Amino acid sequence: MIRRPPRSTLFPYTTLFRSVLHHHHHGPGIGVRQTSPNRLQHRSRQRRTRSPSQLYGGGSSDENGEREVARLDKFCQLLSGPNTDLSELRRLSWSGVPASVRGTVWRLLSGYLPTNVERRAATLSHKREEYLNYVKQYYDTRLEDIYKDYQETYRQIHIDIPRMSPLVPIFQQDIVQEIFERILYVWAVRHPASGYVQGMNDLVTPFFVVFLQELVDDDVDIETFDVSQLSEQTLRDVEADTFWGMSKLLDGIQDNYTFAQPGIQCKVIQLKELIQRINDKLHCHLCRHHVEYLQFTFRWMNNLLMRELPLRCTIRLWDTYHSEPEGFATFHLYVCAAFLNFWSEDLLREKDFHGLMIFLQSLPTQNWDNEKIRLLMAEAFRLKFMFADAPNHLQSNSSQSIKK
Repeated sequence: MIRRPPRSTLFPYTTLFRSVLHHHHHGPGIGVRQTSPNRLQHRSRQRRTRSPSQLYGGGSSDENGEREVARLDKFCQLLSGPNTDLSELRRLSWSGVPASVRGTVWRLLSGYLPTNVERRAATLSHKREEYLNYVKQYYDTRLEDIYKDYQETYRQIHIDIPRMSPLVPIFQQDIVQEIFERILYVWAVRHPASGYVQGMNDLVTPFFVVFLQELVDDDVDIETFDVSQLSEQTLRDVEADTFWGMSKLLDGIQDNYTFAQPGIQCKVIQLKELIQRINDKLHCHLCRHHVEYLQFTFRWMNNLLMRELPLRCTIRLWDTYHSEPEGFATFHLYVCAAFLNFWSEDLLREKDFHGLMIFLQSLPTQNWDNEKIRLLMAEAFRLKFMFADAPNHLQSNSSQSIKK
């Protein structure tokens, strides 16, 4: 049920087979699996019969299996070279990343791992040790007087974590909740300008799932996986990688979480102005029924649409965000615009404030898949291409209506 992840993408060819032989007799979760490109390609062909974890892959359907195998081969070749070309990696990743290499791709595109293959093992070891020291310094001493100012932060995190994703069993496991608690508390103490803000707890989960997927077999339903099957060292590694992944993300959108959350306030205004330009009929309909954009899009910005989409769709969405310049900050705005516009006909059928708000707060996306996200990304890219460099784009203009 448990595997060591294929990590030829992390280490140079010269150590691949020696390392596989060295670790052959170790138990599950020990160290990092290092696999030859040929073996990775063989595994990629087996992915056409995946069941639960196929939901989290970058592909679209079994009919496209051969094409997805070819895409995975391209990723493996690119990642296994001596120095990964990030421009090419972004181009490949924009349309989705195969689950087997997603962890490595996210680490690289976020800047957590270096592009040089030979430096990756040492970097991972160093960063994981650094996080472990943070836990000892901040979390293990959280009850001491020196950190008494953060006791309310800890209390809020402790309250929020059990409430997150209540329908996903893995997130209800005590071990997982303790991991999230440490990650969020350490981050908050190290970032006093913003500290912990409700909504950050959601941002931990995609990283945790992606890095956990490297450790379990393809036929395992990751949402019900019992993490206690993993070794303590392996869980520490996943925790550290999750912390650094979330940290890199928040570095780019930290003004979303500073006092009064000015980044979110600004993005909500920008979204309103963008909708005026692309769908004035919908905009006027919302205004006519006194629906304020802040009432429903605050959560879209604060939680990066995670409350609106299934986790599998969020992970696919983040493939593109990682490959876009300022994906979590700027491109997310266009995704939100495309997302709102997608529901235009449904919203126009609602005839009062109550009906509009109920629909907006419970959008029927539970059956969405990678194909829906692909179409959403295509529309968001079209909007970005049309409006990102327009001279009047995203400039507040309350004196006149902006026509479609």
